[in-house]
Amino acid sequence: MKPLSPADQLFLWLEKRQQPMHVGGLQLFSFPDDAPDDYVAQLADQLRQQTTVTAPFNQRLTSRFGQPYWTGDTQLDLEHHVRFEALPTPGRIRELLAFVSAEHSHLMDRERPLWEFHLIEGLPDRRFAIYTKVHHALVDGVSAMRMMKRMLADSPTERELPPIWSLPPRANRQPQPRGSVIDSLSHLLGQSGRQLGTLPAVARELLRTVQRARRNPEYDSLFRAPRCILNQKVTGSRRFAAQSYSLARIRAVGEAFDATVNDVVMAMCGHALRAYLRSQSALPEQSLIAMVPVSLRRDDSAEGNQVGMILASLGTDLADSGERLRHIHQEVGEAKARYASLSAEEIVNVTALTLAPAGFHLLTGLAPTWQTFNVVISNVPGPQQPGYWNGARLEGMYPVSIAMDRMALNMTLTSYCDQVEFGLTGCRRTLPSLQRLLDHLDEGLEELEAALR
Repeated sequence: MKPLSPADQLFLWLEKRQQPMHVGGLQLFSFPDDAPDDYVAQLADQLRQQTTVTAPFNQRLTSRFGQPYWTGDTQLDLEHHVRFEALPTPGRIRELLAFVSAEHSHLMDRERPLWEFHLIEGLPDRRFAIYTKVHHALVDGVSAMRMMKRMLADSPTERELPPIWSLPPRANRQPQPRGSVIDSLSHLLGQSGRQLGTLPAVARELLRTVQRARRNPEYDSLFRAPRCILNQKVTGSRRFAAQSYSLARIRAVGEAFDATVNDVVMAMCGHALRAYLRSQSALPEQSLIAMVPVSLRRDDSAEGNQVGMILASLGTDLADSGERLRHIHQEVGEAKARYASLSAEEIVNVTALTLAPAGFHLLTGLAPTWQTFNVVISNVPGPQQPGYWNGARLEGMYPVSIAMDRMALNMTLTSYCDQVEFGLTGCRRTLPSLQRLLDHLDEGLEELEAALR
């Protein structure tokens, strides 16, 4: 048995009917050139033969003395986890996104391993899709992306590749803690020792944060985010919208403004949110603040969560797109500079203490003036070369994330070859016509290109 880390336990604790805490991914594939018309049905038969399930997909929750653990499931029912679906006619992308929206709204059974794999047929032009969802307590976005990369091959000629739940374990993985009480205490004490050692650096950084906030009222400190319709309570029903954008276009804008690809993406998000909220007559006068996860993973492990956070203004109070991009570039640069001298453990603790007021408000709603941020924007790096799965070419991959009470929209993106793939996950009731954000993202990129001219 393996004890859950405090961060992983938090994702279980936060979950409720209107707040599912699983993440997902939608992959779009094209048939191999030599595939018959019933290729997807044959693929489903092949997947049913893949009965070997490896970690972390063979793990289910249990508890001992009130402490949750992952333990191997000796009665795993693969038919429950692997499902073969057909879209209703006419099988457009609209029907596919509606299917993902509905499935992503459903909680998973905690008596079973917390994952599902949906093989989806019915798309035109000899294409099929895969939608996978995994509880956030089991993996984070970076580790999920690494497993997806391992499932793919570089060539369409490679066949008999295992699905994600049957990937062979890595030879250099560290041994996992055993299930005895002594081992659990050793694990806890070891973690506590590392955390206690970070206190001096954490205290210094928090003191500098307070001092900067006092000197500069524009500094992104603890309670600066404005009230916004994005930060209302949510229902359990989700809407998912996805679209691809040209990486070359985004990179060209970044080079012209001496900014990063991530800066340009955030500027696109800032424009999209400004336009969407204006259409709803709900744009705050003050700029929205984004929470941007930063991966701290320094190994190739595929379990647990290792992330820190930065806060950055999106410049939604600025009408000029070029000015907005320059503002975001400066904001993100300053946030990264503050973390440059800290270790991963110190960054985690600074993040935890800085966002504690936001966490209290998210959990209770008792501190409406403690609005630390308005939206999450997360960027997970993906494959840089075309990928194939048993001859089928991966055409696009779109992240499906988490919406929460008082955080009704999550904007997650990933890169794939020459594309940037956006996945927007939100509450259907709180944010009507969520799909319009995709058009506004287009407009944001076009305005930045126009600013260059």
